[in-house]
Amino acid sequence: MTLLDESPHTRFTASAFAPQPAEERGLQRDEVRLLVATPDGLEHARFRDLPDHLHPGDVLVVNTSATVPGEIDAELDGAPVVLHVAHALEDGDRVVELRTAPDAARAVLDASSGDAVTVGDVRLVLRAPWPGRGPSSPTGEGNRLWRASVRGDLDRQLDWNGRPIAYGYLDRRYPLTAYQTVFGTRPGSAEMASAGRPFTESLVTRLVTSGVQFAPVTLHTGVSSQEVGEAPGPEWFEVPPSSARVINTAREHGGRVIAVGTTATRAVESTVRGRHVVAARGWTSRVLTPGDPPLVVDGLITGWHDPMASHLLLVEAVAGERLTQAAYDAAVAEGYLWHEFGDSALLLRR
Repeated sequence: MTLLDESPHTRFTASAFAPQPAEERGLQRDEVRLLVATPDGLEHARFRDLPDHLHPGDVLVVNTSATVPGEIDAELDGAPVVLHVAHALEDGDRVVELRTAPDAARAVLDASSGDAVTVGDVRLVLRAPWPGRGPSSPTGEGNRLWRASVRGDLDRQLDWNGRPIAYGYLDRRYPLTAYQTVFGTRPGSAEMASAGRPFTESLVTRLVTSGVQFAPVTLHTGVSSQEVGEAPGPEWFEVPPSSARVINTAREHGGRVIAVGTTATRAVESTVRGRHVVAARGWTSRVLTPGDPPLVVDGLITGWHDPMASHLLLVEAVAGERLTQAAYDAAVAEGYLWHEFGDSALLLRR
């Protein structure tokens, strides 16, 4: 396994982080760069060139989850913190992360079970680490994610005073509309399912008219702090019967299944039974790795992830170690931009 070690692609610097959306850089969303990586080689293109690299009968699995305002100023026992709010659990608890104020630069790791967090007239009490596997910090000291009980209307506070979760590499704050994709119709993601961001309505139309099919799924994302190389926690998903049929029929006729993002990959692979996708919904703990690779997904459209991001294991699981490494080496050499507002890659293993 090389991607989380000292491989060449780890040499990128903060200057490679996209500091603002493509629109702020004078580009349309579908004008970001696209690196196409296949066993036949690498090609540099623009995202709007995507139809040139897909075949009639291919399926794009897209995530319909829309981003919600998940960041808000709060107090932890009277001290200012930034609160990141993720999943709403079935018993009414919420999954939360505490970050340092005012810029959310680091996780607060010295909180304890029973500590109180206040957001306006709302009170949260930290109950237990989430998802309950012990310390969740990089060093094993302290917990990053918590299950918290809620007294009061937290969603109203987020609607009134919340903002999109953002990290320090952005040049300024951007509105929630900048964090939505053309596919996002079901609010629920704490952070944007960003692989779908470069798609535009006109590009979707071109893909459909060229014979590419779409299979909508939903996976509501949690929070993903960039400095933590931990496995993703449980996330809520749904694969509807119509999308399962589209995927299975395409595979039977030789079409490729290409997931738009790690979220769509996780959702569809959570429903595979044998070699077929079945309709399902609920919480998934499926973690794809090179040792536990996908059974259905043949390719991936994705952004560029930090060397310590757990998403890289999923990328390598889909594309293979050698192809993924070659793509990252080329992206670093050519100055591709990282993170949610950055450039894209299409990785096809067949």
